[in-house]
Amino acid sequence: MLAGASPGYWIGFHLLVIALLLIDLVVLQRRSSAPSLKMAWGWTAFVAALAGCFALMIWHNMGRRPALEFTSGYLIEGSLSVDNLFVFLLMFRALCLSREEQRRALLWGVLGAIVMRALFIVMGVSLLTRFEWVQYIFGAGLLIAAVRLMRPSHAKTRPSRLVRWLHARRSPAVAAEEQTTGHLNISSLLLVIVAIEVTDLIFALDSIPAVLAITRNPFLAYTSNIFAILGLRSLFFALSHLLDKLRLLHYGLAIILAFVACKMLLAKWILIPVGWSLAAVVSVLAAFTAASIFSGRPPAGPHHTPQR
Repeated sequence: MLAGASPGYWIGFHLLVIALLLIDLVVLQRRSSAPSLKMAWGWTAFVAALAGCFALMIWHNMGRRPALEFTSGYLIEGSLSVDNLFVFLLMFRALCLSREEQRRALLWGVLGAIVMRALFIVMGVSLLTRFEWVQYIFGAGLLIAAVRLMRPSHAKTRPSRLVRWLHARRSPAVAAEEQTTGHLNISSLLLVIVAIEVTDLIFALDSIPAVLAITRNPFLAYTSNIFAILGLRSLFFALSHLLDKLRLLHYGLAIILAFVACKMLLAKWILIPVGWSLAAVVSVLAAFTAASIFSGRPPAGPHHTPQR
C-alpha cells in the first residue's frame, strides 16, 4: 500500500484527472469559449456521476467504510466549494470580467488548487500521524470557522480587500485599455488568478481539516478533494445566476463545520459512524438549500460572501 492505496489506484486516478482536464481544456474550450448553462450543468453532472462511480469502485475493492468516507469527504468539500464561489462571483462582478475571461481565470485556478490541496493533505495527514494533539488544533480552527460563518455581515470585508488589491495593482493606463477593448490585460489576468489561488488557500485551511476529520486515509482525502475541485469551474457557471438566492446556505455550512469539528475534538471519547456523518451532511445541505430557494427573493446584488 502506498499512502492509503496501491500504486495502481494512484496512477489510474491521475490518468482520469488528466483525461478530464484535457477534455475540459481542449474539447469543451473549442466548442465554446463561454460555456452555456446547459453545458455547465451537463459537465457538472458528468463529474458528479464519475465521483459516484469512483465511490462504487472503492466500495467493491476497498470496502463499505472507505466508500462512505470518500462520499462524505466529497460532499463536504463540494459544499464548502460552493461557499468559495460567492467570493469568485463578487470578484468577477466588481472587475466586470466577461464569461470567457472568467473561464480562463477559473481554469488556472483549478490547476493551482489541485497542487495546493495535494500538499495540504500530505502535510495534514503527516501532522496527525506524528502528533495526535494536532487534531485538537484542527478541531478548534473548524469551530472558529463555523462561528465566523454565522456572522455574514462580517464576511463582506475580505472580497472587498481582494478587489481593492487587484485595482491597486492595475495601472491607470492598463485599466483604460481594458475598458476600451473589453478584455483583461495579461498582467491583470495574472493578478486575478493569484487572487483566486489566495482565496482557495484561505478556504483550504478549513476544508482540508474538515475532510481529515472524516478520513485519515490520504488517498480518500485527496481523491474526494480533487473530484470536488474538478467540478468547481462548471459548477460556477451553472450556479452563477442562483448564487444570490442561496443566502442561507452559509448557516448550513457552519453547522457542517461545527459537526466535523466536534467529531474531531471528541473522537477519543465518542465515535460517530461514518454513515451517520454522511447522513448529517446530506440532510443539512438539503435543508438549507431548500430554505434558501423557498424563503423569498433576496436583496439585489451579491450580499453574501462568507469569510472564514
